[in-house]
Amino acid sequence: MAQLLAALLVAAAAIVWGHLPWLLAAPLGMAAVVLVRLTITANNFFIAWRYRSETPSSHTLNWRQAAALFFYEFYASQWSSSYAMPFKSFSKRAARHPSGLPVLLIHGYGGNSGYWHTMSKNLVQANITHHAIDLEPMLTDIDNYVPAIHRAIEALCEESGSQRIVVLAHSMGGLATRAYMRDHGNARIAQLITLGTPHHGTGIANFGPGMNSRQMHWRGNAANGTPSAWLRKLESGEDAATRARIVSIYSHHDNIVSPQTSSYLDGARNIEYQGIGHVALVRLPLIRARVLAEIRNASARSV
Repeated sequence: MAQLLAALLVAAAAIVWGHLPWLLAAPLGMAAVVLVRLTITANNFFIAWRYRSETPSSHTLNWRQAAALFFYEFYASQWSSSYAMPFKSFSKRAARHPSGLPVLLIHGYGGNSGYWHTMSKNLVQANITHHAIDLEPMLTDIDNYVPAIHRAIEALCEESGSQRIVVLAHSMGGLATRAYMRDHGNARIAQLITLGTPHHGTGIANFGPGMNSRQMHWRGNAANGTPSAWLRKLESGEDAATRARIVSIYSHHDNIVSPQTSSYLDGARNIEYQGIGHVALVRLPLIRARVLAEIRNASARSV
């Protein structure tokens, strides 16, 4: 609604002060909104560049791949924030003939369950029962999300009849799930799959509002920086059994998690990609196929 209002105001200004006809003013208003969104995406990449980790030679991009990375991340961000999150949020989708373990979907900072719209369609096609949770309030302490995650996990287990589930978490959602495992143990979690989670913090969080953003801080450069005290405490409370249940999927060109190697978690199984932005992770069929494979593998191991 804010974007639509902004486009209308620009169009009205063009008509009143620029004496443009409506047929020209309307596209001008839309172009102004697109330009602002392009600037936001470019700024995210710029900040990520400042804090970036060294990209392995096998993951370097040429200029065409870099351009594709930027514009697809812009498209994914626009699609997610302007369509999926406002209009496609959901709480649960039960399969008639369930296959494998049920899945709980947990979004990241500033999102909601609508982020998972595309992934949900794949889960429906695979006959996988899944629930989604909205982490609220948006800017609170990450620890404050743990009770809601606990209730969501217990509800999914009760409704599905399964003693264990798979959690698929994007970005901050992975940290909130690790906080849940710290407080409630691993009994319910067959596998935690994180997508673009800043396990050791991210430089862009230094500019974000909210207690949860401060808890995701990364101070300094990629080689000599340090994560926040909250992240260090979270890590110190984990054992090998917890880490063994985590799969971290990430991109060496993430534009929100920087240094990008922050998503690498010792003791977990780490799966690296290149040329994919932060929001775009769940939009790409390649990543969704890998996630489905990980869910099926976790289900097979739990039989």
